[in-house]
Amino acid sequence: MEDVDRTGFGPAGRGGRSLEDGPPIDRIESVFAVYETRRENDQLVYYGDPLTHPERVLRELWPVFHERGYDATLETRHGEYVLIAKPTTVGVDSVPWTNILLLLLTVCSTLFAGAFWYQIDPFAEPTAIWRAWPFSLAILGVLGVHEMGHYVMSRYHRVNASLPYFIPVPTLIGTMGAVIKMKGRMPDRKALFDIGVAGPLAGFVATVIVTVIGLHLPPVTVSEAVLQNPNAIEIRLGYPPLLELLAAGFDQPLYGDDPTTGVNPVVIGAWVGMFVTFLNLIPVGQLDGGHILRAMAGELQETIAAVVPGALFALAAYLFYVQDHSVNTVAVWIIWGLLTTLFASMGPATPVRDEPLGRRRFVLGIVTFGIGLLCFMPVPVAIIG
Repeated sequence: MEDVDRTGFGPAGRGGRSLEDGPPIDRIESVFAVYETRRENDQLVYYGDPLTHPERVLRELWPVFHERGYDATLETRHGEYVLIAKPTTVGVDSVPWTNILLLLLTVCSTLFAGAFWYQIDPFAEPTAIWRAWPFSLAILGVLGVHEMGHYVMSRYHRVNASLPYFIPVPTLIGTMGAVIKMKGRMPDRKALFDIGVAGPLAGFVATVIVTVIGLHLPPVTVSEAVLQNPNAIEIRLGYPPLLELLAAGFDQPLYGDDPTTGVNPVVIGAWVGMFVTFLNLIPVGQLDGGHILRAMAGELQETIAAVVPGALFALAAYLFYVQDHSVNTVAVWIIWGLLTTLFASMGPATPVRDEPLGRRRFVLGIVTFGIGLLCFMPVPVAIIG
């Protein structure tokens, strides 16, 4: 072990960071008595003794290193306490080829799915699926804005996060949504709340805009041949209160009782945004709702999250046994009951500084969950033979 001056580090190795990047040693020694320091590649390593509980040491020093562009951890090596500061990067370091490839695949899958909503047979007319571009743009727009809300707020709080990963899947809408990967720790409840709430609020604004545009576009007419086809399958979407309110506010029909006419597929794209908003605001694990409620309620969030899967299973049972819906119809809540069980078991994100939120953020959190309720529909999709 090589001793060096306690006031700083020796010369940096190739690719190392300069001396000024580390926090002042006296700030570190307010809670961690350093007796040796060294540099290991780009990592700053401090050997010393905690002057208080180790968890408090990290809670006190993590923000100090975070401001300097490091992520700090406290470990033990051969019985000695070691404070390790690893450099963090916020943003995109190179061309995100994986993100781009998944986006292109999702464009293709949403065009293919959108063709059916425009009454186009993509197998008989494969060159005509491009006409579903408004549907594809609507879905990618609301999902992309939602995830970019998280990304921008992550950059604001200097929490490392990836660009959105779109998920192409051959479903009725051509995708399973989009996600970003959080790579850094949450500094405090404010950052956890802001990052969690930014996606639903940004997505909500985009969804409202797309809905209004779609409501004013021409409806889709179902041909007589399709109506008379005994093998045809009718798909009915449940309309959330938000969509019904916007349709009533702009005096536009939703054609819910007319099998010969359907809303413009752009409205279906907005419907996807509403459904995704509700699902993301389920307050479990590291879903958006889990982040928001953890920031608002602290450790009580885990108690609330434990009840959520049972509520979803109960909803599925009610729809199946009381409302007499098919298994295909209630399967979505059975699946999400299983998923929320998994998410809840994984636990929420834990901020380094676990101090209560201010009143304004708390109120904004309540409003955000209210938006989630406006996007809820008991029967999202009903498949009728």
